[in-house]
Amino acid sequence: MAQERPAFGLGEVVARAKALAAAPYAAPVSNLPDVFSKMQFFDYQKMQPRRDRFAWSELDTPFKLSFYHQGMQFNTPVRINEIVDGAVKEIPYDPGRFDFGDLHFDREQTSKLGWAGFRVLFPVNEPGKNDEIMSVLGASYFRVIGKGQIYGLSGRGLGIDTGLSIPEEFPAFREFWIRRPAALDTSLTFYALLDSPRATGAYEFTLTPGSDAVLAVKARVFQRPGGKPALFGVAPLTSMFLYGPNQPSPVYNFRPAIHDSNGLAIHAGNGEWIWRPLNNPPMVALSSFAAENPKGFGLLQRGRSFSRYEDLKDRYDLRPSAWIEPMNDWGKGSVRLVEIPTADETNDNIVAFWAPDTLPPPGQPMQFDYRMHWTMDEPAIMKDGPAHVLQTLRATGEIYQSNLIRAGDGTLAFLVDFKGERLRDLPQGAPVTALVSANDNVEVVGTLLQPNPAIQGWRLTYRIKVKDSTKVSELRAALEADGRTLTETWSFQLPPLPASMSPGDRERYLNLLRIGQQ
Repeated sequence: MAQERPAFGLGEVVARAKALAAAPYAAPVSNLPDVFSKMQFFDYQKMQPRRDRFAWSELDTPFKLSFYHQGMQFNTPVRINEIVDGAVKEIPYDPGRFDFGDLHFDREQTSKLGWAGFRVLFPVNEPGKNDEIMSVLGASYFRVIGKGQIYGLSGRGLGIDTGLSIPEEFPAFREFWIRRPAALDTSLTFYALLDSPRATGAYEFTLTPGSDAVLAVKARVFQRPGGKPALFGVAPLTSMFLYGPNQPSPVYNFRPAIHDSNGLAIHAGNGEWIWRPLNNPPMVALSSFAAENPKGFGLLQRGRSFSRYEDLKDRYDLRPSAWIEPMNDWGKGSVRLVEIPTADETNDNIVAFWAPDTLPPPGQPMQFDYRMHWTMDEPAIMKDGPAHVLQTLRATGEIYQSNLIRAGDGTLAFLVDFKGERLRDLPQGAPVTALVSANDNVEVVGTLLQPNPAIQGWRLTYRIKVKDSTKVSELRAALEADGRTLTETWSFQLPPLPASMSPGDRERYLNLLRIGQQ
């Protein structure tokens, strides 16, 4: 009797990653002719997959597959394989799968090219309509969306030395194995081999489409001998924050906010919930939140009403949040946040990831299993948890004069709105108090806590003075009643200004932050 072929799975990719880690790193070499390597993004976008040539179009499955063409910085091919009945077969590059629009080049120049990445399509919004729900392109980057969502922030397989003063290393997926889905499959599984000068990795991804898209990830990462990374970034998320109510635009703009995410949420291993609003800082800012076996973290887009953004073109109200839910013990480490200055919304300037405190020796895999939830239902992330921060507003501090006209008092004010079941269900007259703290660079001038009936929650007004604008300022606040925690912890950072900034420029910058206008 013929022996059954063993099914291809994560174990095979782990073996390849381990062997690769034991060998010297070999940097891939570009195979692009000038017409593709010097291509601008506008022209790169013209190379679109032909809808009549989607992979699996002839099969009885709701999943379809299309590909990205090489070009620009996507200058080395990635190998893409299909797994059918346990057997692996390469999907050969075929320029006939693309519509090149009005691009002019010698078609012979495509004969030795390859794939740059792939897309997954599924009828998530309406039956029979192929919607793109996942994009895998460049280094170890990928993006996922659920029903009614549009692309925003990105995930990554691994980050190395992200946010440090030394150059960051960008590991890249070199090969993929995609399991052909059956007719009734509701999920799609694929595997990826990651390579970089100081690490390799084997990944299993299982994508389940829906109102919320869920991407289950199993990562097995190996260090290469020698050249130990200063920092491993696990489950990295990359996003964009230009401005919002907590840091208003320095120029007049009809959009109240431009961002793919407006805060970092953390559910620490000890049960504490933390909300850290994002900044667009004047220079690179780093934040670290120590934890052991975290229960979750993510970059969220809190606030879903269109009026928060007023942008008909880019629809920031439809961009998902991404929540990382660890499925095994991650040990001791920290959630790291990197904020980078940006002058416009075309640059991703926010990175969040888990950094383990200790790394195993080369040859021994680090094992990280987690689920990624791509969602627009942010309150559901904190179901059965404390009340959350609905919004953070920045303003000039003010007082009422004897004539009832409000006047600035020389302080910087933050208004923090808290909302949730624990606040809504409080009995009348419950003794709600605010626990407020700050680091030594902050003088807390005054606080005011009052009910906010418009949201069935509470508003905390927090007036401060910064002692030295060249030093970091840290603020924290949470609400409690009778010793019971009612809310997550609001944790805000005012990043330092460069010491090289002139006094006049510093004062102008601070004024812009206070009033949000020119």
